[in-house]
Amino acid sequence: MPRPIRATIDLSALTHNLDQIRQQTPEAKIWSVVKANAYGHGLSRIWRALAKTDGFALLDIEEAILLREQGWQGPILLLEGFFQPQDLQLIDRYRLTTTIHNESQLQMLGRARLSAPVDIYLKVNTGMHRLGFMPEQLMAIYHSARALPNVDHITLMTHFANADNHLGVESPLAAFNAATVDISAPRCLANSAATLWHQPTHADWVRPGIVLYGASPTGRWHDIAESHLRPVMSLHSEIIAIQNIQSGDSVGYGSRYQAVQPQRIGIVACGYADGYPRHAPSGTPVWVSGQRTQLLGTVSMDMLAIDLTALPEVQVGESVELWGQNLPVDDVAQSAGTIGYELLCAVAPRVPVTVL
Repeated sequence: MPRPIRATIDLSALTHNLDQIRQQTPEAKIWSVVKANAYGHGLSRIWRALAKTDGFALLDIEEAILLREQGWQGPILLLEGFFQPQDLQLIDRYRLTTTIHNESQLQMLGRARLSAPVDIYLKVNTGMHRLGFMPEQLMAIYHSARALPNVDHITLMTHFANADNHLGVESPLAAFNAATVDISAPRCLANSAATLWHQPTHADWVRPGIVLYGASPTGRWHDIAESHLRPVMSLHSEIIAIQNIQSGDSVGYGSRYQAVQPQRIGIVACGYADGYPRHAPSGTPVWVSGQRTQLLGTVSMDMLAIDLTALPEVQVGESVELWGQNLPVDDVAQSAGTIGYELLCAVAPRVPVTVL
């Protein structure tokens, strides 16, 4: 018999979230970001729920090929571009759009033998300092790319480091606008946070990622609570044992939690091998029987303990929500000192998935 843990993917929530983003960005086209196996949701499971998108953006060329082989005929953008000259043969064969963020990529593209020119995104480094050309380089790079027979349409892009915090986008947006003022080409600027909160960045294309899945780009659920977004993934398990402990008794490996009064403890079939964060401390929220309770002690490979002292009606077999419809993944992640992105991406292959 299978363990009771399961992840549920609500495709209607995914479609709903895309519709909400469309309403907020009516003049822009949408790249639905599905990198990292659709943020852990399973690309092959979910992409059809996003079929009204204008394009899919991702990193792994194998995932791009999967989309093509499963029937998607629209645009696909490789957010990091390509790494070896031979990658361009696949970009050509599957008609992919590729980011160009350094001169070696541009040189490989210039030397390639392709059946037809490809569309490219020239990335501008406006302060993130990960990928991209410095603003003062852009004009020369643009003209070099424009001169290549292998290049068809060019779009200009950047990525914001602080669209989700008080530093905002004003400075990088000004740098981008100054660098591109004399270039007549489409623009793609907005990540999830900019899509929600910085309308001047919407331009020709937006690139929502985490918000498609109903989680917050800031890591704080209350920041998107009024955005009408719905969580797509829920992670559930069950109580598989109950322990009654006394004051002074400890729970779990390392005795990290010690009771100061008699307590009723529920053991849940979920652990770090399922993708639940081992570093989550006592006090991390868990949802049981319509109420929040809390994690106690160290998360084991296959189990964790929760406080049932205030829930005397809960028995073995009771459903437990680790995150989902009632308990935002952002709240769990914040308690664990991480972000919802990591938890969603970390759900282990051994966890069964139900698609609604």
